Amino acid sequence: MRIHIKDLSALAGKTIEIAGFVHALRIQSKVSFINVRDITGIVQVVVLKDSPVFEKVKSLSLESVVKITGLAKAEKNAPGGVEIQIESLEILSVANPELPIPVVVKSGEETEAPTRFDYRWIDLRKPEKTKIFKVWTELEKGFRKYWSDNNYIQIYTPAFMSTASETGAEVFEVKYFDRPAYLAQSPQFYKQMAMASGFEKVCMVGPVFRAEQSFTTRHLTEFTGWDFEISYIDSHNDVMDAEEGMIVAGFEQVRKVFPEFNLEIPARPFPRIPIVEVKKILKDRGIESAEEHDLSPEEERAICDYVKEKYGHDFVFVTEYHKSKSAFYHMRLEEGSDRSRRADLLYRGIEVTTLAQREHRVDILEWQAKEKGMNLETLKDYINFFRYGCPPHGGAGIGPGRFIMKILDLPNVREATYVPRDVKRLNP
Repeated sequence: MRIHIKDLSALAGKTIEIAGFVHALRIQSKVSFINVRDITGIVQVVVLKDSPVFEKVKSLSLESVVKITGLAKAEKNAPGGVEIQIESLEILSVANPELPIPVVVKSGEETEAPTRFDYRWIDLRKPEKTKIFKVWTELEKGFRKYWSDNNYIQIYTPAFMSTASETGAEVFEVKYFDRPAYLAQSPQFYKQMAMASGFEKVCMVGPVFRAEQSFTTRHLTEFTGWDFEISYIDSHNDVMDAEEGMIVAGFEQVRKVFPEFNLEIPARPFPRIPIVEVKKILKDRGIESAEEHDLSPEEERAICDYVKEKYGHDFVFVTEYHKSKSAFYHMRLEEGSDRSRRADLLYRGIEVTTLAQREHRVDILEWQAKEKGMNLETLKDYINFFRYGCPPHGGAGIGPGRFIMKILDLPNVREATYVPRDVKRLNP
């Protein structure tokens, strides 16, 4: 039975079987060494000259896949404190000798990102790359634990929509038989339908599509979104409270599995600052504002620096955005106000969440849609969700890739994405 490499130390003195990739290879006249890598670690395999597989080892190439049987022996100088003295070798898959990109990278010699992404399946063999998605898995486990503990229902919403789901955002139009359709920029409408269906609390994980001509380190044309929506709220503060609980649960799970990161568990409540006040703080700190009602990337970094200095916190909710920067379905602070019950969550200098209380009153929803110049006929199905009773509700769309990018100090959200899609990339 195959044993994972991480479990070998407890099996010293026993004959075991492992399988994995040839990570490194040293062929010498009297002894050869094979470093074998699986998802859990790397082990050194010793092949003596009198071994029946000594000549066979010479035919190996880096990244070939092998199955090895041998005696596990304690060896303090070997990786993981154990090595294997080989008895048999089976080559499961032969790798071409010339790798398009290296898996073992010398310091300062990393292949440039575009080439690495061309060969993403090889790039991801590097243990440090694999770890990115192990961390992502644990973060999601924590979020899902919160959802489970708090009685959220998971839903699965369609990617095809008959009308765009976000005001102003670019959409991918596709041919849907005899009519156009759009790839969902958000599951927003269908999360709200769940509130009208009486589900009360829903969560989901799924793809989000944005046809934006963005070439930044934090934008993709397709990404994985985590979403939630909750009913019977009093304001957007209830949505912020819920997301804080999810984040703390997620961070605790990551820290439990990866204590070496020493990930700081954020204290609750997170700082919450209206955007008008944020602008004043930034002005006092000499930060130029290019736009009155929104934050530039520089401003996001600056307000996060301020919050870290003043509150010792990595998170900040920027609240009460102007209606011009709010979706038509965002509820206003109060009747006649130009401010909405919307907030953006910033983490270490980057926006990771947009949330809001939604407008569930049909007359106001229609008025706000017309104010945005939207066609009520194309919104008919959506607005019908609220004609037959719907509780007050709100929710959020979360960008987990950006969380991972910042948790691991990655230079680009593409590094936190399994197979990235951007303006230029549609392969592999």
